[in-house]
Amino acid sequence: MEVIKSCPICNNPEYSHFISCKDYTVSRETFSIVRCDKCGFLFTNPRPDISHIGEYYKSEDYVSHSNTSKGLINKLYKGVRKYTLGRKLKLINSLSAKGIVLDIGCGTGEFLYTCKSAGWRTLGVEPDAGARKFGAENYGLDVKEESSLSTLPSGNYDIITMWHVLEHVYNLKDRVNELKRLLKESGRIIVAVPNSSSLDASYYKESWAAYDVPRHLYHFRPQDIERLFGDSGMKVEKVMPMKFDSYYVSMLSEKYTSGKPNLIKALLKGFASNRSASSDERSYSSQIYIIKKVNS
Repeated sequence: MEVIKSCPICNNPEYSHFISCKDYTVSRETFSIVRCDKCGFLFTNPRPDISHIGEYYKSEDYVSHSNTSKGLINKLYKGVRKYTLGRKLKLINSLSAKGIVLDIGCGTGEFLYTCKSAGWRTLGVEPDAGARKFGAENYGLDVKEESSLSTLPSGNYDIITMWHVLEHVYNLKDRVNELKRLLKESGRIIVAVPNSSSLDASYYKESWAAYDVPRHLYHFRPQDIERLFGDSGMKVEKVMPMKFDSYYVSMLSEKYTSGKPNLIKALLKGFASNRSASSDERSYSSQIYIIKKVNS
């Protein structure tokens, strides 16, 4: 296990235990989440080192890598995904003329294929070999290994997306600086992450599925994203909700709590979370951040 000695956001060396969570997806091990005593950022600590984290993704239940339809929750996830792919395409179309979109952590490639079919030039980056192969063989996508990021040309990409990926990245500040290097001056970065200050997070506590330890290394709030990108000379331009995520996360959280999805209860909790956040679009279960360079 790797011990993080200082806060990944503010570098403060002092932190306190926040909560212990179980890995319900693969290992059944328990992991600790700590809170920075200075800025309040939550991060998994200790965590598997980068050479061993791949073992914690080896499950059919990890749908972004396996593309499985096994089980009620995965079937619902894939059904909703068809709708949300159209919404994501509409979003990038509103931010830029059709150019090059770079999707980091592209999984099996459904988002990139949607973009490619709509006339965008596309490039994917994905650490999982099986997911890369699926995207290339089924959608004809150009998908590179994660190590290739440093070799990509600077200032080349109109849109860079990370859909529920930033929370998995080991070298957080290095990655944010890399995103800035790759982005065109007029481009936009789109980051989607769970929100650890949402109502469903406070309700489910250690059973909140979006903690997803140890795969989720960080547990962001809006102020964490703003500081992280702000320190690298970028700015959060807009925050948008991902309203379906509260239902999906609540179904998984109910399953972790009781052993079954409890669909009705999960829907009620998801609705309550969204209703609570309706007066503050920074409080949804998961959120999209539109980010630009400060001088663009």
